[in-house]
Amino acid sequence: MATDIKDSAHTVEAAAVMGLLPARPRVLALGEPAHGEDSLLELRNELFRRLVEQEGYRTIAIESDCMTGLLVDDYVTAGTGSLDEVMESGFSHGWGASAANRELVRWMRAHNEGRPASERLRFAGIDGPLEITGAASPRQALTGLHGHLSSRVDAGLLPCTAEALDRLLGPDDRWTDPAAMTEPARSVGQSDEAARLRLIADDLVALLEAQAPYLITAAPREEWDRAVLYGRTATGLLRYHHWMADDSPARMGRLCALRDLMMAHNLLAVAEGGPVLVHAHNSHLQREKSSMQMWQGRVEWWSAGALVSARLGGEYAFVATALGTIRHRGVDTPPPDTLEGILYALPEDGCLIDAPRLATALADTPPAPRVSPWFGYAPFDPAHLADSDGIVFVKDLPQR
Repeated sequence: MATDIKDSAHTVEAAAVMGLLPARPRVLALGEPAHGEDSLLELRNELFRRLVEQEGYRTIAIESDCMTGLLVDDYVTAGTGSLDEVMESGFSHGWGASAANRELVRWMRAHNEGRPASERLRFAGIDGPLEITGAASPRQALTGLHGHLSSRVDAGLLPCTAEALDRLLGPDDRWTDPAAMTEPARSVGQSDEAARLRLIADDLVALLEAQAPYLITAAPREEWDRAVLYGRTATGLLRYHHWMADDSPARMGRLCALRDLMMAHNLLAVAEGGPVLVHAHNSHLQREKSSMQMWQGRVEWWSAGALVSARLGGEYAFVATALGTIRHRGVDTPPPDTLEGILYALPEDGCLIDAPRLATALADTPPAPRVSPWFGYAPFDPAHLADSDGIVFVKDLPQR
């Protein structure tokens, strides 16, 4: 068995990743088991650079707000704004403070300088405008879509005026109250105004689609793509807010599922433009159901990766990341009977594992699940080996 395990290991390089796959995927998903570790983002950056140089990839997507990500894309493609401004306003979840994310954006801008549009690298966020404590107001997405349409189609076709839309939206803080995450009664998602806004959003999206033959040709394609993003985000946010106001036992499972559904829709849209490397938590990209222990119990839902894989089939590939130690987080040497413990015994500091081949090698002695002492690290579930295309194993994650 030891020989089979060693034969499953490769150097972590773009060519080795592609060597595990039957063909270049439209979506190559690289997962991470813990957020906030720049060493993992540096690994991602290097893989993306090699995919650009060797495989013709032009887009990277990450687990960040799809709306603020437009600022990053504008900067890397056209130099709009400054690097400091983009790092402050173009990322959600605090990702803009990461030195590795800053280096990614800087490199993409330098790469694009002087290149024709067809050769420029693109950046996208795939997450909705959501935080762990709640969701954003639908104002930006709704007014952006309304503005796009009102400047291009007859006013009589619009379901409401901009002034009426503003009145229905009201103050943004009524949508963003963090207490609504644990107190459904604090949410405005099922108010009369929210119900009316859901109908308006649906009508605006329908109008956008009905006018597509004209709108797609009347302006640069990027403007159409942005309007479609506004529509996806507006309807997704209003749906999310509606179920934040729900007090049934299914509430949190539904909210997790709706978030990943927004991610899946955004990722599929990005992939229409060509092959994309997407980087997010393993739980958002795996093909199996995701799960989480929350205050009211365990919840399960289909991940964005599972949803995209169901649509794209063999054009979706998933490479997870597993870790040996994160000593600065209290995660020490893994037990030898766990998957991470088995891989930790390899001599390499880091390697790429052929996951299906390793699953076959371990079939008679399945590894035990690893228990994490740090809530921010989710060990790889060994039951997912056969349904993953590869595993990047990092032996010891240094503090940065």
